Amino acid sequence: MKITDAFSKAADAVAEAAGHPASFVSCCLLIIVWGIAGPFCGFSDTWQLVINTGTTIITFLMVFLIQNTQNRENAGIQAKLDELVRVAEARNDFIAVEKLSEDEVLKLRKALIALGETARETPLAAG
Repeated sequence: MKITDAFSKAADAVAEAAGHPASFVSCCLLIIVWGIAGPFCGFSDTWQLVINTGTTIITFLMVFLIQNTQNRENAGIQAKLDELVRVAEARNDFIAVEKLSEDEVLKLRKALIALGETARETPLAAG
């Protein structure tokens, strides 16, 4: 198994678990327990450091996991859209349009807006 496959599986599992309501409730309970422990720890620097360090590490790691799952999801959606464009006999130059530069996409968008405005100005034939 390649490392990318293992990472993808781990990212999916963590994203699934992190999005579960039980995870949210568990985190809330953890914060409550931490808050209750404050007076017993004298609201010390160590007491504060525990929550700060824990949340920072979790946030740092979650960014990469979430980005990985988003990248794969977006690639899958884009592949589906490309296939729909291909089989619909639409303009095939729209396939992989997300790979164009920002200026090229803006130019294409302006051209499509102009086409839409022209279409709205043209009266429909009476049925």
